[in-house]
Amino acid sequence: QVQLAESGGGLVQTGGSLKLSCVASGSIRHIGSMGWYRQAPGKQRELVAAMSSGSNIDYANSVKGRFTISRDNAKKTVYLQMNFLEPEDSAVYYCNVKRVEMTSGYRQLEIWGQGTLVTVSS
Repeated sequence: QVQLAESGGGLVQTGGSLKLSCVASGSIRHIGSMGWYRQAPGKQRELVAAMSSGSNIDYANSVKGRFTISRDNAKKTVYLQMNFLEPEDSAVYYCNVKRVEMTSGYRQLEIWGQGTLVTVSS
């Protein structure tokens, strides 16, 4: 069973920075994609950034140039460095991993973290 543990959320002023981390635990052999989604009140959950095992990266247009995703495969960890934060970035940020292969051979298509709250004050 894979579990995701997120950290790094909090309250920051406009223009500030935060770094989110998400660690995957379990008997994992391989993770296909690791990324971050966010959901603001009254809005749909949206992709923020995702990185494949081959290092292909997708960013939402709204965060390009401000956010940077990275992953450490040995640590089974994905990071999201968020700079120049804006009030519109306020949301619950969810870690997401796709195509997880366990050492047993069992595969899980998609797993979500519990979410970490990011609040940007104006």
